[in-house]
Amino acid sequence: MKTDSGTVDLGRFDFASGDEIENLEVAYETYGEFDGDNAVLICHALTGSQNVAGYGSETTGQARAWWNDIVGPGKAIDTNDYYVVCANVPGSCYGTTGPASEDPEGEVYGTDFPPVTVADWTRSQRLLLDELGVGRLHAVVGGSVGGMNALDWAKRYPDDARYVVSVAAAARLDAQCLALDAIARRAITTDPHWNGGEYYDRDEAPTDGLALARQIGHVMYLSKASMEGKFGRRAAGRDARRDSFPSDPAAAFFPYRDVESYLDYQAEKFVDRFDANSYLYLTRAMDDYDLAEGYEDDAQAVAAFEGEALLLSFTGDWHFTTEQSETLAAAFREAGAPVAHHVIESDHGHDAFLVEPEKVGPPLRDFLDSGVEGRAVHDTDADADSGPGGDFAPVHASLFSQ
Repeated sequence: MKTDSGTVDLGRFDFASGDEIENLEVAYETYGEFDGDNAVLICHALTGSQNVAGYGSETTGQARAWWNDIVGPGKAIDTNDYYVVCANVPGSCYGTTGPASEDPEGEVYGTDFPPVTVADWTRSQRLLLDELGVGRLHAVVGGSVGGMNALDWAKRYPDDARYVVSVAAAARLDAQCLALDAIARRAITTDPHWNGGEYYDRDEAPTDGLALARQIGHVMYLSKASMEGKFGRRAAGRDARRDSFPSDPAAAFFPYRDVESYLDYQAEKFVDRFDANSYLYLTRAMDDYDLAEGYEDDAQAVAAFEGEALLLSFTGDWHFTTEQSETLAAAFREAGAPVAHHVIESDHGHDAFLVEPEKVGPPLRDFLDSGVEGRAVHDTDADADSGPGGDFAPVHASLFSQ
């Protein structure tokens, strides 16, 4: 698999907030070879990076690429056929300019960095693709908030992609998720080491606050069933240590449970690779996104879209529910755009799009090959009145056994 990585300086960039910076650098990776009409843009999730495939990255600190089971030679997004591009979004900390980057005077931006929106991500990706010589895309694919990013392409550049795929996403967050994101941000901003976002030249960073924010996120990403199956009420092993956070004296009397140990482990890994200010910026961008902004409703927002759409949702995902995806599918139908909503039975919660590639891969592969008429995304028993490709297709074992 031919791969490339780098950083492109897009020059002055005007943010949706009205602020600007003199130089926006965007870090990216590409896989496969470009033949003029085979480019697939992949939009990463909240704390993901441009390292979507391959084997880890010194830039991101990831031991393993985040969608390695989906992207690569012979995989669902086959790099023998497609030229895959993944770009780190503005505001992140994996090579694209963000709060942890230096401004033109050599000072770290910190919270002086402009507020970022999903629209800023989309526009930066369009500009990057222009620099790479990529015009119309074969597809835009994204998961979680990356799925919102993909939807924004259908709205903002309606004739720039043949296919749009939004996986485990929605047109906007609901109130419960907004509330949990707000608590996560307060965990960071109430950490005394956050220091108003100016901690880069200090010995201590707000690692406790960031760790708590990440733990809240992990609880959001798992389903009740998956947590019960993984952890139950079991106590951690004899060698497990309860030293990640300060503990009250009475805690030693009670068991340190598997679920606590898991959350502490995930938090410890995360604070080593991610920036606290970036977490604030990116969660606010996700919370702010509303597909219908500037339009009467979602259908009007995608009315100019000239391609086809695939929505993948998971029954155990309460972060972005199947009902939210079906509402979004209805908007595409109302706008006259061919769309398939494929529901996957899963107990893995929001993380399913990352941990169950065997369920995500077949409908994704077929859609990229044949659009809404792809075998694994088309339900022949769907309501005939829903229109071409307008089916709400629950997953059946037979879809993957042929």
